[in-house]
Amino acid sequence: MYNQLASLTLAQQVEFLTKRLIEMESYSGTAGELDKANYLYEIIASFPYFQDYPDYVWKQDIEGDERINVWAFLQGNSNKKETVIYHAHVDTVGIEDYGKLKDIAHDPDKLAAFFKSYDGDEEARHDARSGDWMFGRGSLDMQSGISIHLANILYYMNHREKLDGNILILFNADEENQHVGIRGALGELVRLQQERGLSYVAAINNDFISPLYNGDQTKYVYCGGAGKLLPCFSILGREAHVGESLLGIDPTLIASEINRSINQNFSLAEKLDNELVLPPSCLFMKESKQSYNVQTPVSIRMYFNYFIYKKTPSDVLVSLKRIAQTACVKIENKLANNYTAFCKANNLPERSINWKTDVMTIQEYIEYLKEHGEEPEKHLNSLLKSLPEDLDDRLKAFELVEGLQQLDPEKKPRVILFFATPFLPSNTLQMDEQSVYLKEVLEEVLQEAEEEYKEVFPLRGYFPYLCDGSFLAFNGNQTEIETVVANFPGMNELFPLDLGKMQSLNIPALNIGVYGKGGHKWTERVYKPYTFQTLPLLIRKVTERLLTL
Repeated sequence: MYNQLASLTLAQQVEFLTKRLIEMESYSGTAGELDKANYLYEIIASFPYFQDYPDYVWKQDIEGDERINVWAFLQGNSNKKETVIYHAHVDTVGIEDYGKLKDIAHDPDKLAAFFKSYDGDEEARHDARSGDWMFGRGSLDMQSGISIHLANILYYMNHREKLDGNILILFNADEENQHVGIRGALGELVRLQQERGLSYVAAINNDFISPLYNGDQTKYVYCGGAGKLLPCFSILGREAHVGESLLGIDPTLIASEINRSINQNFSLAEKLDNELVLPPSCLFMKESKQSYNVQTPVSIRMYFNYFIYKKTPSDVLVSLKRIAQTACVKIENKLANNYTAFCKANNLPERSINWKTDVMTIQEYIEYLKEHGEEPEKHLNSLLKSLPEDLDDRLKAFELVEGLQQLDPEKKPRVILFFATPFLPSNTLQMDEQSVYLKEVLEEVLQEAEEEYKEVFPLRGYFPYLCDGSFLAFNGNQTEIETVVANFPGMNELFPLDLGKMQSLNIPALNIGVYGKGGHKWTERVYKPYTFQTLPLLIRKVTERLLTL
C-alpha cells in the first residue's frame, strides 16, 4: 500500500484511501469491523517507519469481544514524552436506508452517477453534478477521517523533525453502538502512559461536522463532547379487571404524563452560549402485555435520550424524579376525581382507595429493600446470570429492576428511575491553568488558519453529536462516580466503564471534523476540497503547535 500512496499528492492520498475504505463493509457489530481493522493494520505496517519499528504498530484484543483496536506510535525527532493522539472509529451504520440502492451503497462512482439525475433531492443532485462530493456509506462517518490520519502519519514519518513530541494513533471499533472500542482502549492508554512515560497533550478526533442551517459553511472546531444519559422509568401500576378499571392504577396514564413532561421539552435543555443543545427525546415506551386480555396493564417501560453538557447525572436524577413525582400526583388526583364522579353517576357509596404511586431511584429502592432485611445486590447478581445473552442490554436492565420487586414486602405501585446503557460523560476544557493555555493556543492557531485557508473556524466547547472523545476524561468528582454506579443496575456487566481511569487520564478531547452532509442517511457524502486538502493541513498545524505547549 505504501508504494501506491507515496507518489500521490495529499488530496489524492486521502481520496484514494477514503474510496478504498468505503468499498469495504464495516457495519457496527459485524465481522466487517474486524476485517477493516486488520486492513488498517496492514496499511500502517507497510509504511517504512513501521517496517523499521514493527513493534510500534500493534493490535489490541478487546476484552469480551471479538473485535480489535489498532494502534501505532510515531516518535518525533526528540525524546520528549508529550504526545498527541489521533483517533477515529472503524465502524459504520448499516445500509437499510439505501433501499433499492443497497447494491451500490459502497460504490461512490455509481452513487454519484445516480444522484446526478435524481429528482427527489435537488441539493444532492447539485452536489453530485459539481464533482466536489464523494457519496457512499461511511464517506462522511468516518472513513474520510481515518484516511486523513493515515495521510498525516505518512507525512510525519518523513518529516519527524516537525514533531516536538510524538503521535499515538488509535483506530477503534464500535462507536456507532456501545463504544466498546474506546472503552477497551482506556486500559491501553494507561499502560502506555506508565510504561513509556507518555504525557497526553490532547486527542484529535475528526468525526464529521455538517451545516447547521441552509447555507452554513462554518467549520466548527470542538474542545470537548456532549454527554448522554439514558434515564429509564420502570412504572409498576395496580392492575384491575376492565369492568372495574377505576379501581386500578393504570401505568400507561403515568407514563403518558411523564412523556408529555420530558419528551422534546426544551425547557430541560441546558442554556449555553454558542453551543448546539438538544432536549430529551423518548426512545422507547412499551407496556408489558404480550397478548390480549381484559386486565388493565400492570407495568410499562420507557427510556429517554438525554444530552448533558454542564449538568451532572445527579442533577438529571433530581430533575426527573421531581417530574415523575409531579406526574404521579396529577394522575393520583385524576383517578380520585374520576372514581368520585363514577360513584356519583351510579349512585354508589365511595370506598377508601389509595391512589398514591411512590417514586424512587434504583439506589433508593435498593436501600429500602435492605432496610427490610433483604439482600438486593445478591439478588441482582443472580438475576444477571439468568438473563438471555441475546436480550437487548436495556431490557436486561429493566429485568433486573423489576426482578427486585420479588423482594418488595409491600409491592406498591411505584416508579423506579435508573440509568441504562449507553452512558457517555460530557467533558470540555476546564478552567485550570493548562486548559486555559491550551484553549488560547487553539484559538490562535485557528485564527491563523482562517486567514490562510479563507475558512471560519469558531471554537466551541461541546461536540453536539455523540463521539468517542467523551470517554477520554471524566470531569465529575468521586461523588458523581458513585451516583452513576449506584443508579446503573448491572453496570459492571452491561456497560463496564472505569470512570476513575477516565478521571485520571483527563485527556483534552478535540474534534476537528471532516465536512459533509447526510450523515447516517442514504445521501451521505463528504466535501472533497475541504476534507481532502484543507483539513489534513489544519490538523498538522494544530498538532505541531500543541506539541510546543
